Amino acid sequence: MKTFSATEFRKQFPILQTVSDSDNIIYFDNAATSQKPVAVINALHDFYLNNNANVHRASHFLSAKATKSYEVVRAKVQSLIKAKFENEIIWTKGTTESINLVAQSYGLNFIKAEDEIVISMGEHHANIVPWQHVAQQTGAKLIILPLDDNGIIDLSEAERLITAKCKLVAVNHISNVIGKINPVKQLITLAQKYSAKTLIDGAQAVAHIAVDVQELDCDFYVFSAHKMYGPTGVGVLYGKQALLESMPPYQFGGEMIKKVSFTGTTYNELPHRFEAGTPNIAGVVGLGTCLDIFIEKPILPMIDYEQQLCHYLYQQLSKIEQVQFLVKGCPDIPVFSFTFSGFHHQDVASHLDSKGIAVRAGHHCAMPLLEGLGLDGSIRVSLAAYNTFNEVDVLVKQLQALCLGESAPQSSTNTHIENEQYSKFITQEQVLTLFSKATSWDLKHREIMLLSKQLTRLNKEHRQPQDLISGCESDAWLVVNFNTTTSKLSFQADSNAKVIRGLMVIILSVYQHKTAAQIHDFDIEEYFQVLGLMQHLSPSRGNGIKAIVERIKEIAYNYQ
Repeated sequence: MKTFSATEFRKQFPILQTVSDSDNIIYFDNAATSQKPVAVINALHDFYLNNNANVHRASHFLSAKATKSYEVVRAKVQSLIKAKFENEIIWTKGTTESINLVAQSYGLNFIKAEDEIVISMGEHHANIVPWQHVAQQTGAKLIILPLDDNGIIDLSEAERLITAKCKLVAVNHISNVIGKINPVKQLITLAQKYSAKTLIDGAQAVAHIAVDVQELDCDFYVFSAHKMYGPTGVGVLYGKQALLESMPPYQFGGEMIKKVSFTGTTYNELPHRFEAGTPNIAGVVGLGTCLDIFIEKPILPMIDYEQQLCHYLYQQLSKIEQVQFLVKGCPDIPVFSFTFSGFHHQDVASHLDSKGIAVRAGHHCAMPLLEGLGLDGSIRVSLAAYNTFNEVDVLVKQLQALCLGESAPQSSTNTHIENEQYSKFITQEQVLTLFSKATSWDLKHREIMLLSKQLTRLNKEHRQPQDLISGCESDAWLVVNFNTTTSKLSFQADSNAKVIRGLMVIILSVYQHKTAAQIHDFDIEEYFQVLGLMQHLSPSRGNGIKAIVERIKEIAYNYQ
């Protein structure tokens, strides 16, 4: 067996060497998307530079060259997942579109009223919402399989809930939150007992374990290239040939057509009948390079290394008392979700981000799972084969520092405004002074966390549903008071996350005790640019700020 070197493997990923501000990054958000190796990046560049043409359609050399480069990847994917026929591999934009294709083409045509669609509590939204839609449109019923204490689908409950009414079982191979391998082979066998079809969401599986769709005997298997070191915008739908041939097309036009006339149109053969329009040719070519170099040949040694990394991280996290895993036991792939006692998940992620460690915080596109566990979010740390034991040690050290209070925010400047000087709400000028002296994201983050202490918390009874700000991943409330004499608005704000409270203080530094016209005239985005915060805010926090500002402006509009 070929040996695997994480050090050599890591060298293939340019972004892991440095990032834009010349700081090293520890990337632990691989369950969302993996980083891309230079060979894949070069493959996309080379295609557009030397081979760019549409596939299948033109009668010239460049098109023939592009078509060959494109179609050979289909055979590589067939080999990767051990499909029986090459035409069982359908290109899509990603796992989500693959599931939607099956929902629209199979679900809406073959599932009827009173039929049952079975999914699990642990599904990604992309494997819930399409089936909700099918159930609503057809009159079918959605059945939810529970998880056991270890976070895997409970087989005994599955045996009870999967009945002769079941027409489809759609479950994940591995949860994007829990990281445990589900007993999909047993579930497929159980579904086959009632002649039900099966769809397996392999988005989290293909990069971490060997997959054999014939051995599984599933009807559909779906995954995305971007989670396995490949390009974004490329997905795979595997389906059994006979089943795919029985399904009507999902979209119309372009490649899926054999003949068009105003008296009738005939559709193309597999796989093209499900691939309408110009595909992501360069992305597919890039996936082919990825499969050649990083997946097919060294996958077993990679898996062995990831398992070592996985068990090491589990052992280290288990030593931290504040870490509470969502389920029992070590995950089967290095995807860890946990809460951190005494800290909001957004604050943990924000602290780690300030130290150059990228993790995910929130519901991870699995709201029903988190709600079922009685949580509004968690921290997720997901590793890949380019991560190292040293990076795990850095993560653990920062978590230990956080729980020991060693990283509690301290003033980054000697001129920080003392608490007693906040008898009046902090002003725009004071905020600008603070952040002008904070020259790194670590120091800016410290200032944000310090400012969070200046926000007077709302009593729980004052956190009314009508004051909840829609669009913030962390619960946030905004209460307004209008002074009829001065026509100025003042606000009380609160959030469960300290980082959001700190950002609220910054926002209110320019909106507090202002008229509606003054609120609407102020450019908050430019303000955050001047403070040097825009480039450091994660999408979830950036969207949260936008939601807070929009709510304030909406309130101001009502008082004009």
